[in-house]
Amino acid sequence: MRTKEFVDQLEHDRIVGAIRDAESKTSAEIRVFIERGDLAAEPLLVAQKKFQKLGMHRTAERNGVLIFVAPRARKFAVVGDEGIHARCGEGYWQSVVDLMTGHFRNARFSDAIAEAIQDVGEVLGRHFPKSPDDTNELPDEIVEG
Repeated sequence: MRTKEFVDQLEHDRIVGAIRDAESKTSAEIRVFIERGDLAAEPLLVAQKKFQKLGMHRTAERNGVLIFVAPRARKFAVVGDEGIHARCGEGYWQSVVDLMTGHFRNARFSDAIAEAIQDVGEVLGRHFPKSPDDTNELPDEIVEG
């Protein structure tokens, strides 16, 4: 699928709202990145590089999560920083991918992303509850690049 077609189908306000709602319960940061064009490597490797490039490894508690989608390649990945990964493990990230896969197969892209954000937000909230002095360290908008 062409990236523009994919982006046009997304419910941007719903996704950004899901990020804001999830982050209202946690000190963690969640971002969504839409890759334009083809992938030069496996989606997880590209997502890990984007995670670094977006500065997500600089959160105070190392608890950022990136949902990476490459529509043209029909692939996606979910990356969590070391703070949350140490608490959840590889199996958790695979469960988020599994959750998203069914929605993607049925072309319910916004559902896939919004439900993944909600699920991740609940887990982050348990491990990294929001403190009174918490600040939003990263923008909530969908990033395209």
